[in-house]
Amino acid sequence: MKRAERRGAARDRRVLVVDDEPDIRELLELTLLKMGLGVTAAATLAEAKQHLESERFDLCLTDMRLGDGVGLDLVRHISSMGLDLPVAVITAYGSAENAVAALKAGAFDYVPKPVGLEQLRALVKSALSLPDDSHAAAPGQQLLGESPALTAVREVIAKLARTQAPVYISGESGSGKELAARFIHANGARRDKPFVPVNCGAIPENLMESEFFGYKKGAFTGADQDRDGFFQAANGGTLFLDEVADLPLAMQVKLLRVIQEKKVREVGATHEEPVDVRIISATHQNLASCVEGGRFRQDLFYRLNVIELKMPPLRECREDIPVIASSILARIAVQNGTAPAQLSPQALEELSRYDFPGNIRELENVLERATALSSAEVIQPDDLRLKPLVDERLPEDAVRAEGYPPVSSLPTYLDQVEREAILAALAKTNFNRTAAAKALGITFRQLRYRMQRLEIREPGAQGEGSR
Repeated sequence: MKRAERRGAARDRRVLVVDDEPDIRELLELTLLKMGLGVTAAATLAEAKQHLESERFDLCLTDMRLGDGVGLDLVRHISSMGLDLPVAVITAYGSAENAVAALKAGAFDYVPKPVGLEQLRALVKSALSLPDDSHAAAPGQQLLGESPALTAVREVIAKLARTQAPVYISGESGSGKELAARFIHANGARRDKPFVPVNCGAIPENLMESEFFGYKKGAFTGADQDRDGFFQAANGGTLFLDEVADLPLAMQVKLLRVIQEKKVREVGATHEEPVDVRIISATHQNLASCVEGGRFRQDLFYRLNVIELKMPPLRECREDIPVIASSILARIAVQNGTAPAQLSPQALEELSRYDFPGNIRELENVLERATALSSAEVIQPDDLRLKPLVDERLPEDAVRAEGYPPVSSLPTYLDQVEREAILAALAKTNFNRTAAAKALGITFRQLRYRMQRLEIREPGAQGEGSR
């Protein structure tokens, strides 16, 4: 029976509960039975492995400390079996290290002791609502491009979507960090709940606590009614903390407590309220360097950076620029109510050579400007108005002395070097492009793209000249 079909009826959903304390085992079993789930209980690691061999489960709930091992061993065992089975680990109160270790090992989520039944129910519902691998939307469908870098990103997103572990997304400004966060959310168990993006650098320091945690009426001057904060708005869903390195140290302490305890206290409130939020954070800064410089707390970094996703800069995905640019032009056309503009071959070549220090965001700005300024339906190189990549150039005599070509001819020189390397590889392999690509250390698709850009054709092909 397919997993999606088994999830269709509550009575077919089964949970494996592993705990060596009879009282805890009974409490968990009763709670899950009231939710309409089938339960199999085990007191030891060995007993749990036996059940996994003979039965099929939709969720495993295990204590961290067992008589004959630890819960992490069970997480790794399930992973080695190749089972599509989310595992939640019960950790001791205040044991942040164990929680992080469980998530790094591949656990879906964790729940601290003493076990809160509301938190447990929320976790179980999230785990059982994970999309089936064969039916889930392909993560990153709109992360256009087939470069190795973007292909790797999509593969990581597919894995991250099936866990509740905090994710830290690194990358340069404009490289698509928020887009990646949205795809992780959209392909996970929280996809039907809110996705709340927050720019940490745009909030005044004196308003941070009330903006993040909310406040009660009368908590301060101007608080004329209760108001929810970002955590309450994202409850059940995902909170995306963009530019998290800009948080002041005082706020970092409070954020750390909320992440560890999964509870928030509104400004002016006397008690904490539980929140169920997945944290995804990002920054263009080097967060590890911020820790070394004393600008970011090491313990918070440890909790946020459970799994890191690196977004590649656009200059590492040059072969993807044509399809990305085409998508951007189509979106601009829809916004303007016009037919999509086209890029001339020369304009496309100009874009493919440019380094894009602002990445995709800069590409969007360049194309929006070119669309507005171009008087024709086809965008030409002059319409792009790309900024020069080198402002301070070496004196011409110094350049000659070092044996380098003049800076103005650098693109031509690089094309010549690339052409010679490709032609040498093709000649050595009798124009077997698959073998040539392997020899050059690039993909077949990359080689085909470069041959088209440099107008390298196989001998005897139509239009082949003296090459």
